Amino acid sequence: MKTTYDLPCNIAQTLNILGDRWTLLIAHEILVGNMTFTSIKNNLKGISSNLLSDRLKYLEETGLIESNLYSAHPPRYKYTLTESGRELEHVFNSMILWGEQHLKKCYKNLVHEKCGHSVEITYYCAHCDENTNDLSVVKVRD
Repeated sequence: MKTTYDLPCNIAQTLNILGDRWTLLIAHEILVGNMTFTSIKNNLKGISSNLLSDRLKYLEETGLIESNLYSAHPPRYKYTLTESGRELEHVFNSMILWGEQHLKKCYKNLVHEKCGHSVEITYYCAHCDENTNDLSVVKVRD
C-alpha cells in the first residue's frame, strides 16, 4: 500500500497525488507533447516500463490524464492531460524559475516568447483588480 500523508494541508494532499518518483516528469512529458508510452519512455531515461505503466494508470485514476486507444492490435494509447492536469503547467513553470535562481547548473529558462527575456511570477487579485505580493495562507473553515 502506498504511504500517504494524513495531514489537513494542500501541500501534503497534493504530494499524495504527485509526490511519487517520476510522476511529475511523466505529466510534464505529456504536457510538452510526448503522448505515447514509447515517446514518454524514450524521453525519461532510466524509468522502467512497469513503473511507467503503473504511474500512467495512477495518473488516470486521479483524473490528471486520459487515455485514448489509437491502435487495437497491439493495444496502444495516446495520453492527454485533463483540465486539472494542464493546470500543472504553472507548477512546472514555478519549478523552472526556482531552478534558474538556485541550481548550480541550469537546464531550462522560462522566457517571454515576444522578446526572449526572463519572466517572473506575479500574483493577481481579481477582486481588487491588481497585482500583489501581499499574500497570506489562511486555513479554510471546515
